[in-house]
Amino acid sequence: MFGAFKSSPVVSGGYLWKVAPRLSGPQKYRLRNRMKQVDQNIENIYTALVAHEGKKQGESTGYAKIDHLKFSMPKESEMAPRDKYTTFTKHSKTYRKDLHLVPKWTKKSFRENPKYY
Repeated sequence: MFGAFKSSPVVSGGYLWKVAPRLSGPQKYRLRNRMKQVDQNIENIYTALVAHEGKKQGESTGYAKIDHLKFSMPKESEMAPRDKYTTFTKHSKTYRKDLHLVPKWTKKSFRENPKYY
Protein backbone atom coordinates (compact mmCIF):
# COMPACT_ATOMS: atom_id res chain seq x y z
CA MET A 1 0.00 0.00 0.00
CA PHE A 2 2.74 2.50 0.87
CA GLY A 3 5.11 1.19 -1.78
CA ALA A 4 3.36 3.21 -4.49
CA PHE A 5 4.35 6.53 -2.93
CA LYS A 6 7.73 8.00 -3.75
CA SER A 7 9.86 9.17 -0.88
CA SER A 8 10.36 12.89 -0.54
CA PRO A 9 11.55 15.04 2.37
CA VAL A 10 7.98 16.11 3.22
CA VAL A 11 6.57 12.58 2.98
CA SER A 12 9.44 11.36 5.15
CA GLY A 13 8.28 13.67 7.93
CA GLY A 14 10.89 16.43 7.60
CA TYR A 15 10.13 20.09 7.15
CA LEU A 16 11.37 21.27 3.78
CA TRP A 17 12.74 24.81 3.63
CA LYS A 18 12.91 26.16 0.14
CA VAL A 19 15.64 28.79 0.03
CA ALA A 20 17.24 29.86 -3.23
CA PRO A 21 21.01 29.22 -3.36
CA ARG A 22 21.74 32.81 -4.40
CA LEU A 23 20.04 36.16 -4.92
CA SER A 24 18.19 36.50 -8.19
CA GLY A 25 18.62 39.45 -10.52
CA PRO A 26 15.34 41.11 -9.53
CA GLN A 27 16.19 40.67 -5.82
CA LYS A 28 19.52 42.40 -6.38
CA TYR A 29 17.80 45.18 -8.31
CA ARG A 30 15.29 45.79 -5.51
CA LEU A 31 18.09 45.69 -2.90
CA ARG A 32 20.08 48.33 -4.79
CA ASN A 33 16.96 50.50 -5.09
CA ARG A 34 16.29 50.22 -1.35
CA MET A 35 19.89 51.21 -0.60
CA LYS A 36 19.69 54.19 -2.96
CA GLN A 37 16.45 55.28 -1.32
CA VAL A 38 18.09 55.12 2.12
CA ASP A 39 21.03 57.18 0.80
CA GLN A 40 18.61 59.78 -0.56
CA ASN A 41 16.70 59.95 2.75
CA ILE A 42 19.91 60.44 4.72
CA GLU A 43 20.95 63.21 2.34
CA ASN A 44 17.55 64.93 2.64
CA ILE A 45 17.61 64.83 6.44
CA TYR A 46 21.18 66.12 6.54
CA THR A 47 20.44 68.94 4.09
CA ALA A 48 17.35 70.00 6.05
CA LEU A 49 19.24 70.04 9.37
CA VAL A 50 22.15 72.02 7.90
CA ALA A 51 19.76 74.57 6.35
CA HIS A 52 17.76 74.85 9.55
CA GLU A 53 20.82 75.45 11.73
CA GLY A 54 22.48 77.84 9.26
CA LYS A 55 25.60 75.73 8.75
CA LYS A 56 27.53 74.95 5.59
CA GLN A 57 27.41 71.67 3.67
CA GLY A 58 30.03 69.23 4.93
CA GLU A 59 29.86 70.42 8.53
CA SER A 60 28.63 68.37 11.46
CA THR A 61 24.97 68.82 12.36
CA GLY A 62 25.46 68.11 16.05
CA TYR A 63 23.31 64.99 15.83
CA ALA A 64 25.64 62.01 16.24
CA LYS A 65 23.42 59.45 14.49
CA ILE A 66 22.82 61.63 11.43
CA ASP A 67 26.51 62.53 11.20
CA HIS A 68 27.45 58.85 11.43
CA LEU A 69 25.02 57.91 8.66
CA LYS A 70 26.17 60.78 6.45
CA PHE A 71 29.95 60.63 6.90
CA SER A 72 30.85 57.11 8.09
CA MET A 73 28.56 54.70 6.29
CA PRO A 74 29.38 53.93 2.65
CA LYS A 75 26.86 54.80 -0.03
CA GLU A 76 25.46 52.17 -2.35
CA SER A 77 27.61 53.40 -5.23
CA GLU A 78 30.78 53.14 -3.10
CA MET A 79 30.19 49.54 -2.01
CA ALA A 80 31.74 46.50 -3.67
CA PRO A 81 29.32 43.81 -4.87
CA ARG A 82 30.79 41.46 -2.28
CA ASP A 83 29.66 43.82 0.48
CA LYS A 84 26.27 44.52 -1.09
CA TYR A 85 25.13 40.93 -1.43
CA THR A 86 26.91 39.13 1.41
CA THR A 87 27.43 39.78 5.09
CA PHE A 88 29.99 38.81 7.70
CA THR A 89 29.49 35.62 9.71
CA LYS A 90 32.00 33.99 12.01
CA HIS A 91 30.50 30.54 11.41
CA SER A 92 31.41 30.22 7.73
CA LYS A 93 34.77 29.10 6.42
CA THR A 94 35.03 32.20 4.23
CA TYR A 95 33.44 34.46 6.90
CA ARG A 96 30.72 35.41 4.41
CA LYS A 97 27.02 34.54 4.21
CA ASP A 98 24.57 35.31 1.42
CA LEU A 99 22.39 38.23 2.44
CA HIS A 100 19.06 36.55 1.70
CA LEU A 101 19.81 33.82 4.26
CA VAL A 102 19.67 36.36 7.11
CA PRO A 103 16.22 36.73 8.73
CA LYS A 104 14.43 39.95 7.73
CA TRP A 105 17.31 40.91 5.42
CA THR A 106 15.21 43.51 3.60
CA LYS A 107 14.72 45.47 6.83
CA LYS A 108 18.34 45.59 8.02
CA SER A 109 21.43 47.51 7.03
CA PHE A 110 24.57 45.53 6.22
CA ARG A 111 26.80 48.38 5.07
CA GLU A 112 29.46 48.14 7.75
CA ASN A 113 31.81 45.22 8.27
CA PRO A 114 33.36 44.40 11.64
CA LYS A 115 36.45 46.32 12.65
CA TYR A 116 39.70 44.99 11.10
CA TYR A 117 37.83 42.88 8.51
